[in-house]
Amino acid sequence: MKKLLGIGFWELIARIILRNRILLLCIVVFITILMAFQWKNLKFTHTEANLIPADDKVNVDYNSFLKNFGEEGNLIVIATKDKKLFTPKIYKKWSELMHKIKSDKEIDLVITVDNLQKLTKNDSSQTFELKPLVDQSKTLDENYLKQIKSELFNKMPFYEGLLFNKKSGAIRSAVYLDKKIVNTIARKEYVLHNLIPKLNKFKEETGIELHTSGMPYIRTLNAKTIVDEIGIFIGAALLITSLIFFFFFRSFRATLISLVIVIIGVMWSFGIIALMGYEITVLTALVPTLVIVIGIPNCIFFINKYHQEYQKHANKAKALQRVITKTGTATLMTNLTTAFGFATFIATNNTLLSEFGVVTSINIIAIYLLCLIIIPVFFSYIPSPIPRHLGHLEREYLTSFMNWIVRTVKYNRVGVYVTAVILLVFGIIGIYEIRISGSIIEDMPKKSAFFDDIRFFEKEFDGVMPLEIMIDTKKKNGAMKLTNLRRMEDLEETITDIPELSKPLSIVNVAKSFNQAYYNGNPDFYTLPSPNEEFALLPYIKNSLKNSKDNQLKSYISDDGSVARITTFIKDENGEKMKSIESQLRNKINKIFPSPKYEVIITGKALVFQKGTKYLLDNLLSSLLFAFLITAGLVAIMFRSFKMVLVSIIPNLLPLLMTAGLMGFLGIPLKPSTILVFGIAFGMSVDDTLRFLAQYRLELSRNDWKIKKSVFATFDDAGISMFYTSIVLFFGFSVFMLSSFGGTIALGGLVALTLFFGMLSNLVLLPSLVLTLNKTLANEQELKTPIIDILEHTDEELDELEKKNN
Repeated sequence: MKKLLGIGFWELIARIILRNRILLLCIVVFITILMAFQWKNLKFTHTEANLIPADDKVNVDYNSFLKNFGEEGNLIVIATKDKKLFTPKIYKKWSELMHKIKSDKEIDLVITVDNLQKLTKNDSSQTFELKPLVDQSKTLDENYLKQIKSELFNKMPFYEGLLFNKKSGAIRSAVYLDKKIVNTIARKEYVLHNLIPKLNKFKEETGIELHTSGMPYIRTLNAKTIVDEIGIFIGAALLITSLIFFFFFRSFRATLISLVIVIIGVMWSFGIIALMGYEITVLTALVPTLVIVIGIPNCIFFINKYHQEYQKHANKAKALQRVITKTGTATLMTNLTTAFGFATFIATNNTLLSEFGVVTSINIIAIYLLCLIIIPVFFSYIPSPIPRHLGHLEREYLTSFMNWIVRTVKYNRVGVYVTAVILLVFGIIGIYEIRISGSIIEDMPKKSAFFDDIRFFEKEFDGVMPLEIMIDTKKKNGAMKLTNLRRMEDLEETITDIPELSKPLSIVNVAKSFNQAYYNGNPDFYTLPSPNEEFALLPYIKNSLKNSKDNQLKSYISDDGSVARITTFIKDENGEKMKSIESQLRNKINKIFPSPKYEVIITGKALVFQKGTKYLLDNLLSSLLFAFLITAGLVAIMFRSFKMVLVSIIPNLLPLLMTAGLMGFLGIPLKPSTILVFGIAFGMSVDDTLRFLAQYRLELSRNDWKIKKSVFATFDDAGISMFYTSIVLFFGFSVFMLSSFGGTIALGGLVALTLFFGMLSNLVLLPSLVLTLNKTLANEQELKTPIIDILEHTDEELDELEKKNN
């Protein structure tokens, strides 16, 4: 290790970079062009963000359901509460709209009032026949339309909660997409360029307000908003960070080269995603922004170090060489630590997390190499810094701030510790108030029309998020037996009693509808048949379902009749109650469907999302633990002391606990977007810790192992970079609070807040702990080891090496 990362190694790297500037720039340009050509292969994911491993029971159950019944999320619902719908002119336009939608090749089925069928009994063939509810020749008669509405609302209980709300008068149509296109780009193209224009035209012609929702519709518009905002926030992050960068450095050249580096890094990030054949998912979409976030601090550290070195001896060549030789290992370690933290996702048994870990880790190393190469090369070609460029090193507000920190660390360490303990207690209490969100739509744009439509359907039809129960009777046609139908009816009564769930739909409803038809449509007989009626009615049911390809209700029973499906919907706001809801259902299921005679699976997108959130939480906690271990290992190498490991961890753990506490007190739940805050913030914050300790490690050797003098010398050398870095990151992440997505707002605000706390913690608490504890854990003999070469190099050592080389 000593030889690998010692003085000679970084002096060699510096010589290679500064003597092969044109070649290295050509290589960077070539790679950038290569990555740009890869952009044509970029694809946005059209599938759900499944955070659970493929072999996890949750996914196994869900895939079993899909195998039996196909894609569940293919329903789009279109509704209105306007009473004018049942007037001849408006009804005609409504019928035309539904007919146009039904004629689209992407549509499998449309259920609407206009094409609704009612069951009638045919005794001669012992079957039920479907006859149109509406006589199209009479739809110009307003009284006839009122009669149809009355018949629908009062004599067809099967459709209550499915197509109409009897209390409010809301009417909706059910549009079933072809299941083959639900997870493809064809779904997006159809919704955006075919369906929505049709709906908008209907609104313009009639003045009727329509509400549209359903998983395909929600996913399409949500994905479109995400894509639109990727570019906006990359641009905004570049703008705000560059303005702050210029404010600090007062140098167009330094600002320009930093922008060029992170722009190249963003180009590479998209190219790497495409080159590896990955899709842009909810996680990989964060990578370009992370490149900016990580790239700017690297630029700050390198450029600030260059200015400090130039201020010392006014020799540009020496300053550029020492930017590399004196900071090479420290910057490498900080970037490797961040990369390893994200790389922990690779070990998870989940494609989404693994791809995110791979892409992020590669890009972190890539942006580090870009900074290491481009900054020295760029400054070697331009004139030496002028006094205005170096003025930031002694700016009054900055020196006042740093002097305040020095005074606090020198004379008020007890106050620092008391404050830290108070904040720690605050964070721990807040953590107990934090909740885990099971909401699929919580992060969606609250001000968008499609979000309002979701709330409309939750109010009128009890939600659009499906929850599925699959019952395997393990016998052919077992699901159609009256005893099992009664068991399912018993379970449905439990579902109805749970206020968070909607009216269920299953083969039970079909059987009740057949029984009603058997008694000539009398709604009083919308019940399961009695044992005495079973013998007469069951042949009708079997004959009616046989070869009935146009009846979408056939999807609620498997081909061999052994497996039945009960579908209910849950309001999104109740997602966090999923665990208790699942427990209630499972208790009932265990009583009426005992194992091993029956196998019952509870699944659906709402449940999978909630389980995925918990899985992501568990994995990120493991990732944080791994990042702690890496940090601890590096500090242990530097100081060979367990107590110094604690000194390095505490200042980074405290900001995370404070942020978690604030989330609890402010009611911000743990969800995929906010869970990521802790991993990102720790990766950023620990960089400052390692830079401070690496510089402190160097100052000990420079200052004859005098601890106090070394700590305050570290402030002079690394404090400004740490301050600049944290401020840029704070405002850079704050940009995302302008987003229309709740998740993006939470991510930006919480990371910014955590990094701000982290800066204060690393500048105040960290040196206080070092001064308090280091007297008992560091001495000259312990520190005076060859490992010094691995971290930093004294000016005398570098001068001697330069003389030899010259």
